[in-house]
Amino acid sequence: MKSLKPKVAIIGAGVVGSTFAFASMIQGIAREIVLIDKNDKKASGECMDLNHGMSFTSPTKIYPADYEGCADSDIVVITAGAKQKSGQTRIDLLQTNTDLFKEIIPRVIKYAEDAILLVVTNPVDILTYVTLQISNLPPGKVIGSGTVLDTSRFRYLISEHCEVDPRNVHAYIIGEHGDTELPVWSNASIGGMKFDQYCPTCKHFNHCNPAQELGNIFNEVKNAAYRIIQSKGATYYAVALALVRIAEAIVRNENSVLPVSTFIEDYYGVTDICLSLPSIVNSTGVEQFLRIDLSPEEQKKFKHSAETLKGIIEKIQI
Repeated sequence: MKSLKPKVAIIGAGVVGSTFAFASMIQGIAREIVLIDKNDKKASGECMDLNHGMSFTSPTKIYPADYEGCADSDIVVITAGAKQKSGQTRIDLLQTNTDLFKEIIPRVIKYAEDAILLVVTNPVDILTYVTLQISNLPPGKVIGSGTVLDTSRFRYLISEHCEVDPRNVHAYIIGEHGDTELPVWSNASIGGMKFDQYCPTCKHFNHCNPAQELGNIFNEVKNAAYRIIQSKGATYYAVALALVRIAEAIVRNENSVLPVSTFIEDYYGVTDICLSLPSIVNSTGVEQFLRIDLSPEEQKKFKHSAETLKGIIEKIQI
């Protein structure tokens, strides 16, 4: 039977994959959603639970499958990955997930060579690069979820401090989705006003140290995942919504600008690495990343982010 369109396949029915399926179902971004997991029983149970709410949402076909379920998918979202074990280093875990991706990606490509691959598994930037190398797909068709979530956290915290709607805050986190990420304060604005213009107009200005407050906001963004994991074991609600936003941009051919992880060539001397920059996302994947102007300090931090990840990639076997 011919697949319904748009169709989204999800590799990994854990908390992130299943929550993304739930958010996608509510948002109505796909007519067909397939869950693929090595634990068939888990995937079947998640699909059963989701289908029991179908009378409350837009019509969506949701079912478990093996990798042949990827056929005719517009997007394949990869959330599967090993959890860190006691005594494992970050590099050990990365090699484990790289080996897992060596198994997953060829099986996906066998059935869905025309799909956009959206990588979510951490460390997402490195695994996006690994996926690109294994798949041999054009760079624009392999996307990492990148700093879309970090940027949302950033805008939310700025909006809370400034008491404005987060949708009117325009600011990005770029680079690695992780410890070397950086805020682009030089281009940040509220309602079209750069921060150095906006801050003096704020009612809290006389009782605020802007540099200190903005620094605190970024530190909270960078450490947010650690705090959430410490509190509840995993992050999944906000990342699922971030994935829905990326998927929407693809299936609706929106030409939306999102800070996804994409292959970087010749940007401030950085090349041959996957990192997050504001990028135009549409039905072809990433059409292009935007070469935004960075301050000298931001350039330095972006290069540091790239060099850090390149150093890690050199230690794994792809």
